[in-house]
Amino acid sequence: MPELPEVETSRRGIEPHLRGQTVHKVVVRDARLRWPIPANLNRKLAGQRIDGIERRGKYLLIHVATGSLILHLGMSGSLRVVNGQTPAEKHDHFDLLLTNGKILRLRDPRRFGAVLFSTEPLQHKLLVDLGPEPLGRRFNGKYLFAQSRNRKLAVKNFIMDSKIVVGVGNIYASEALFIAGIHPGRPTGRISAERYEKLASAIKQVLRAAIKQGGTTLRDFTASDGKPGYFKQKLNVYGRNDEPCPWCGRPIKQITLGQRASYYCTQCQT
Repeated sequence: MPELPEVETSRRGIEPHLRGQTVHKVVVRDARLRWPIPANLNRKLAGQRIDGIERRGKYLLIHVATGSLILHLGMSGSLRVVNGQTPAEKHDHFDLLLTNGKILRLRDPRRFGAVLFSTEPLQHKLLVDLGPEPLGRRFNGKYLFAQSRNRKLAVKNFIMDSKIVVGVGNIYASEALFIAGIHPGRPTGRISAERYEKLASAIKQVLRAAIKQGGTTLRDFTASDGKPGYFKQKLNVYGRNDEPCPWCGRPIKQITLGQRASYYCTQCQT
């Protein structure tokens, strides 16, 4: 599933092609995504100028004067910008046609993505309860410590809760906890304010590094093959069960937390 750095890379990839352009029309080939694509979407968007593209958590917001198109890539979705004559393929379910002849095309083989519209996107039911952005000023160790009091769940599940902080998915949660030296299963309420400062810093570090790497290895969001150009990630622990820890050399271990695989070093994380 695309995580926050991949979604941010997508935003940066498509924004230069969309900002300032005018929507000609909408084409929906299959409205059966995670939620049905609104039947009146063409009426809401046709003739509207695109003022900008914003990311909120893992959602992309394409802003026009009347509201915002809300996009989510789900588990398998990707976006690309193609010429108007490029034929659609089997899993190309949604097109946003621009008056300059370009198309923003959503490909989603598993159809777990979303294409919605809202006049007040930040108040939409999918976004209104989201926590702060992990790279924003509001997110820091003091905030995490305050939110953690009187909680018993594992810290990895805590930082993956989108009501606490958005966009810290399974991969980056494991990586941030490793950098901060915190065991992923440690109870949230049994972590000091000082260690939460390290954790907040580590979350920012791994996300910024991933976004930077994505920006430098992004192939081409106008490619006709539909591959989004996501980057290969250099990971310390995630997916490296039984491999040596890059810091101490002991084998990385895998456990399951919240029905998700978690990876950690028994020596470096306590």
